[in-house]
Amino acid sequence: MDRTCRFPSRKGARAAQSYQERNASVSSSSSGRSGHTSRRLLRHLSGVALFALTACSSGPVSLSSGTTAGTTSGARNVGVLLPLSGPNGALGNEMLAAARVAMAPKPGTPATAPVPQIDAHDTAVGGAAAAIQAAVSSGDGIILGPLTSPDTSMIAPVAIQSGVPVIAFTSDVAQGRPGVWAFGLSPRQQVERLVAAAKAEGRRQFAAFLPDTPLGHAMGDALIVACQENALSAPQVTYHAPTPEAINSGLATLSARDSRMTAASGEAAAPAQDLPTDLANALSSTAPKTDDATAKVGSAATAPVMSAPPFDALLLADTGLGLKNVIDAMKASQVRTTDVRVMGPGLWAAFAGKLGSIAGAWYAAPDPAGRKAFVQAFAAANHRVPKPMADLAYDAGTVAATTYQASGGSGYPVDQLTRPEGFVGADGVVRLMPDGSTERRLGIFEVQPGGGARLLGADGKPVPTSSGAS
Repeated sequence: MDRTCRFPSRKGARAAQSYQERNASVSSSSSGRSGHTSRRLLRHLSGVALFALTACSSGPVSLSSGTTAGTTSGARNVGVLLPLSGPNGALGNEMLAAARVAMAPKPGTPATAPVPQIDAHDTAVGGAAAAIQAAVSSGDGIILGPLTSPDTSMIAPVAIQSGVPVIAFTSDVAQGRPGVWAFGLSPRQQVERLVAAAKAEGRRQFAAFLPDTPLGHAMGDALIVACQENALSAPQVTYHAPTPEAINSGLATLSARDSRMTAASGEAAAPAQDLPTDLANALSSTAPKTDDATAKVGSAATAPVMSAPPFDALLLADTGLGLKNVIDAMKASQVRTTDVRVMGPGLWAAFAGKLGSIAGAWYAAPDPAGRKAFVQAFAAANHRVPKPMADLAYDAGTVAATTYQASGGSGYPVDQLTRPEGFVGADGVVRLMPDGSTERRLGIFEVQPGGGARLLGADGKPVPTSSGAS
């Protein structure tokens, strides 16, 4: 049977607060952004701000290759640290349900096969510190979670000192280290895949127009590194405030709109200068009179066509209203997808059907073809279709269950967790690397004119719908 531990009481909250105060050197650098990060996670992206990790004074216990985590009778248990109550409770319970599906015995599994048990701990109401203490005290052999970067920073020292490996759901690669894996789909992985694909089709001048947020800066930093690694010129990177005015003016500057407009206006005016004086005067005198409003509409409709901007690949990271404002600014600055390969985050997959106005844009994400089996299993157990974030918990549960069975029920050896062939989950193959990073196979999806996106093959053409429609 699964065990679920929550810490919603005042007594539990005070205990968690006391523990956090004693470990202020570990958690203070991350607490200021935890609320912001949690909100981003509700949009299916875990926090990406960088947080420092201070080791425990007694020094961490090394999780060397071959070491089996957990030494008590509870080492078979999988500790799951998620918000099971509060604002993020629905998401946390969705992910817990996915982990249960992953670790349930599969049809045909021998009755004698070792099956790990879930030991769930609620991290809500500041309970991450109390949750990790409870998991360690219970002798859990591996930790799945927590959800956010700040919570990962908080629990990592305790887990490392106790020799318990952690598969955290954050995409903040700064949290990864030996024994602690940042399991979320990181901006770096996405940008590396996009840059490689864009370079392969001949793009050479990269730029980025990004929100001034942790995600935006993570994408921008990744673009700079990816361009260096691909021997490309340094990209132009601009960060913008969230207002429509800031977005419009920022993209106008990045795309050199004024100089392009001047050049286009000059080219459009040149033929008129060649007209005979009497013909020009005649045309002027017979032109219909218009009021100011009509004149403005007419001038916008007949604005000269500008040349392409000084880049042929543009990385974006906005979603929602911010993305709408960016698209409007692209139209005003004539940044066309026929001239520029627009690229964005995998978050776009959730609303690709609404992106028809930037048809031709790319985003990098796992091939959804392998997700079908997970969706069916989840629906059978829970009578609903899983949300995208549930994939992470399912894949992490698959890693834990597979490792436990491979060890013959002895625990979760690091050499099994980091096996070269990786693990096959809902989002394809994922590998845990010894340094705490993760590797995933990402596909390139191209937004279609009517909305939606198609997975591109190695030849740059859409693969059959059954293999990758999104």
